[in-house]
Amino acid sequence: MDNFLRRGGLEVPEPVRRFLQGESDFSLRIEQYQEGDTLVVRADLPGIDPETDVDISIVDDTLHIDARREEDPERMDKKGYRSELRYGERSRSIPLPRGVNQDGVVATYEDGVLELRIQLPEQSEPQTTKVRVVRTGGRGANPAPGAPGN
Repeated sequence: MDNFLRRGGLEVPEPVRRFLQGESDFSLRIEQYQEGDTLVVRADLPGIDPETDVDISIVDDTLHIDARREEDPERMDKKGYRSELRYGERSRSIPLPRGVNQDGVVATYEDGVLELRIQLPEQSEPQTTKVRVVRTGGRGANPAPGAPGN
């Protein structure tokens, strides 16, 4: 498809070209696991500048990662240019346990991999409360203690 577009001299916007080439999934792919009381989230982001091309935030117990990778226009104009690399914007939102402290998040970038380590809040033991069911009306029903008619 790319050769057809280039040979035809058509100037096709980048998002349209990528869609025509079958790249319709713009979400950021991640790997996620827990190590002790730390949640680890990793994403392959080769060829980016982590200081300018990635935005990371936590809003309402949701981790948001937005990353962009720009194609070099100088290379695109070179004879025989072909690229199968992914360019453009990718994003991902990941739900976090309630109470995650933003100060407990550390982001590193090494060898094209963004890694986030998120300190998980202490989880208290879930409390169980028994709820008593009171039978009302109907055949064989006993009115609840203190109910009218007792």
